[in-house]
Amino acid sequence: MSTVPVVVAPRGFGRTARRDAWWVTPAVQFLVLSSFVVYATWAAFQNQHYTFGPYLSPFYSPEIFGDSVHAWFGPKPSFWPAWLPFSPALLILPFPGLFRVTCYYYRGAYYKAFWADPPSCAVGEPRSTYLGENSFPLILQNVHRYFLYAALVFLIILGYDVWKALWFTDAAGTVSFGVGLGTLILLTNLILLSSYTFGCHSLRHLVAGMRDEMSPGRYTAFRCATCFNRRHMAWAWCSLLSVVSADVFIRLCSMGIWHDWRLI
Repeated sequence: MSTVPVVVAPRGFGRTARRDAWWVTPAVQFLVLSSFVVYATWAAFQNQHYTFGPYLSPFYSPEIFGDSVHAWFGPKPSFWPAWLPFSPALLILPFPGLFRVTCYYYRGAYYKAFWADPPSCAVGEPRSTYLGENSFPLILQNVHRYFLYAALVFLIILGYDVWKALWFTDAAGTVSFGVGLGTLILLTNLILLSSYTFGCHSLRHLVAGMRDEMSPGRYTAFRCATCFNRRHMAWAWCSLLSVVSADVFIRLCSMGIWHDWRLI
């Protein structure tokens, strides 16, 4: 049988045979991710309006050092350098932030949106070589599995924040059970973040994916993680927006612009 050699000619940047609006998705991803980075950076350096009553912004949780009643160890420590800006958020945001940055789904999203690597499937790239994630600096993406452990701890802390958001102190200092709009917003944020984290590819591999044979318990955990993993993209975007929404709500209430509705 005769063979015919196939020559693959590289496409020019943006060249494709696709007829659909392939550029819409990476453009929207670029806009949303850029807006999130800008807002999160601004909010982290504010060091104010991050708490209201029993509510604590997820950008600042846990508040290890700070001026609010939620601080674990009191105000800013005396050993903090005077020239270095201080904010409770700066102490904890790197952990959930790097969990998202190294996420398998987000890699594909921002590789397309920011680096055009490639801009979309079957669309020409602005480069002719491919190195993958086997060399520096992208080989550092493998730390994602370790930041997963930090993300799981943060879920426990955020769950405790929801519990605290159920207890309100009145003018007389009496603490009573209640449910406010902020309580539901923090609860929704916890659910979405949990769904995103439980669908993590690394968690799915951790619970059972590395084994040839699984016990009934591991198989159940694997199926549960797989169920969340099927909608990992949706959980990723929804949880990103829920974190911002929770911070904006608490910030507006603290500034007196918005009113927290007590439902119970």
